[in-house]
Amino acid sequence: MSPEWAILNGLVEPLQYAFMQRSLAVAILVGIICSVVGSYLMVQRLALLGDAISHSVLPGLAIAFWLGVNIFVGAFIAGVMSTVLIAWIHRRSPIKEDAAMGIVFSAFFALGITLITTIQKDTKIDLNHFLFGNILGVTLGDVRDTAIIAALVLLTVALLYKELLFYSFDPLGAQASGLPVGLLNSGLMVLIALTVVASMKVVGVILVLSLLIAPGATAYLLVPRLHQVMCLGAAIGVCSSVSGLYLSYYFNLPSGPAIVLVVSAWFALAFLFSPRHGVLTNPGRGVSLWPRWLGWGR
Repeated sequence: MSPEWAILNGLVEPLQYAFMQRSLAVAILVGIICSVVGSYLMVQRLALLGDAISHSVLPGLAIAFWLGVNIFVGAFIAGVMSTVLIAWIHRRSPIKEDAAMGIVFSAFFALGITLITTIQKDTKIDLNHFLFGNILGVTLGDVRDTAIIAALVLLTVALLYKELLFYSFDPLGAQASGLPVGLLNSGLMVLIALTVVASMKVVGVILVLSLLIAPGATAYLLVPRLHQVMCLGAAIGVCSSVSGLYLSYYFNLPSGPAIVLVVSAWFALAFLFSPRHGVLTNPGRGVSLWPRWLGWGR
């Protein structure tokens, strides 16, 4: 067998299984929307918010599972509640937003772990895949729900691209020009919550931040404009999700961590070899690894 035929056979073989077909469909959808929404998080320096929402959905999906309703609905409600609570604490107290995020997401996460532990005692069902993902176990219903979420997210971004772009880079200017910055901020929080919910089955609530930030950050090192970051980030996200899925299939690895390792490897390559920002290709642009107050470095 020629090497080309062996590679083609290796790519096609997993597709004979229905669970791999479903997994690939979800991986592609999640890779796209995580990169698109994560680009806004990156340019606004709100990576911690993505982490806060991803941890905060846990009690919602646990309660939804216990009640026998769609876990996507419960997770989305919990995610939106966490963003509202963060904004309320920040607005009604001298507590900074990053501190409010830390308080809310740790409390929600602890509540979710407690609920999951309690449910496991009663039902004897392992719910740990909510934490680390289980893309190989997605159902047709999961594919349908993910496709609906992806369509809503991408349609919203397409319709509000200019407004979100202006708000992301210059919120004060956007407010002065008459844009409804409050609604734009709330809409962005909803998009983040929807994206986190869609990604739960792929990488779990603990690792979802990597898919939200790493593809966009990798693209940011390679291209200058936001729409280019989104497009290239989506390509990196899809490639990482699909590659991680194949690694999981052939090497019996956990699917979520495998995907995160692949996307992290892409970032490492861009960080080292980016034509404009690479540490090795542009060593003069780098920052010294040693703190100046120790007397080392430049």
